[in-house]
Amino acid sequence: MPPPIAAVLFFLGILCLFALDRQDKERPSKALWIPVIWLLIGGSRNVGEWLQMQGPSDQSARYLDGNPLDRALLATLIAFGLVVLFNRMRQFVALLRVNAPVLLYFFYCGLSGLWSDYPEVAFKRWIRGFGDVVMVLVILTEPYWVSSLKRVLARVGFLLLPLSVLVIRYYPALGRGYTRGGATFWTGVAEDKNGLGMICLIFGLGALWRFIETFRCREGKRRTKELIAGGILVATTLYLLWESDSMTSICCFVLAGSLMVVTGRWSWARKPAVVTLLALTTIGLSAFVLFGGAEGVLEFLGRNATLTGRTEVWQVILPFAQNPMVGSGYESFWLGDRLMKIGDLTQNGINEAHNGYLEIYLNLGWVGLILLALVIVTGYRRVIREVRQDADVGQLMLAYFVLGLIYNFTEAAFKMMNPVWVFFLLAIMAIPKSAVSAVPEATPSLGVDDAPEFAEFEPYFKQTRSFG
Repeated sequence: MPPPIAAVLFFLGILCLFALDRQDKERPSKALWIPVIWLLIGGSRNVGEWLQMQGPSDQSARYLDGNPLDRALLATLIAFGLVVLFNRMRQFVALLRVNAPVLLYFFYCGLSGLWSDYPEVAFKRWIRGFGDVVMVLVILTEPYWVSSLKRVLARVGFLLLPLSVLVIRYYPALGRGYTRGGATFWTGVAEDKNGLGMICLIFGLGALWRFIETFRCREGKRRTKELIAGGILVATTLYLLWESDSMTSICCFVLAGSLMVVTGRWSWARKPAVVTLLALTTIGLSAFVLFGGAEGVLEFLGRNATLTGRTEVWQVILPFAQNPMVGSGYESFWLGDRLMKIGDLTQNGINEAHNGYLEIYLNLGWVGLILLALVIVTGYRRVIREVRQDADVGQLMLAYFVLGLIYNFTEAAFKMMNPVWVFFLLAIMAIPKSAVSAVPEATPSLGVDDAPEFAEFEPYFKQTRSFG
């Protein structure tokens, strides 16, 4: 089939997915397109890359200079997001108050730019990194944020996943890459195969969640259409995951998906002690397989004890740690001469540690790791409350939380504009649905006794009577 015809057919198919999944009653605000565009860029490539406007050919210089078009576009999205939040000041301020650990972490990230070798670059990247928080807050300040989250997952998933199949099959110059040995691998709309696996993991898991939720609901005029749209997206996800051979994403999808199904299916699995046991078992099992010498399991998964060379990379980059206590500064380790020296030693042009915790150590030091641990611990308390109070939403938040921790064992995803990081933040910052949901007929109880920190949201949601 000629590529132009295939492009037209895929475009029509995507429109059909949107039509099948259209919600007549639950219409979120137009502001939701701001985080959607942000995630479309974060999950694929910068606009400058799509337009082949990448700047200097030298890798080190390109990382330092960036791209003016990308900066302008992302700055505009952040500005629009802030305007939306200022118009929702009461909810915005209340959310900031109950997420102090996240703000403390990002405050330290910004402060770390002071001792970066490239403070201007660090500050620009911090602005972009804080943009992730802005986008999460735009979603969470929607009057019906759960419905809005579904819209975000659908809009981004309906675009990124089918378009990945299109470029892989009909535009190989855009959708495929080649190893130094000449072997072909799939990238889709992402930058590499791991990026493709990552968007399949995040948005495929969201599609699976929505499909299961719709399947359990025996009523609804649009149930069949929603099942068809969700089923197509889940099938596309599984196809791309398998063909991309991104083992990190495949394993995370299986583990997080299983955890999501178990906690959503059985009430006993939603007890705090049981949820904690399941989460710790999932995380501990993953750590043991990767770092505990379970070579037989790794070989079964098609990998080796070096985790496809990752352990060798870790040994090379650790001596370059500039300051073990405070790090090199936010997103500043992979810059300048250090990047070139590491590239010469590894002979593969890497620009990340392939381990999120090590990446935090290199950029922010032990202080950054401690603050990240504080974010994780306090965020887990929020996730547990969500699972206990609302199984439908809590199971997805738990899945995103756990996969965020596991994914960073072999990939650096605690970083700006990475969808794994964005949805990890959303999981730990989300307000339990029972605390903020409203229905047209009456204002619900906000569950203040169970979650007193959410009491200040009550005046706003008492004023909210309907969708749209």
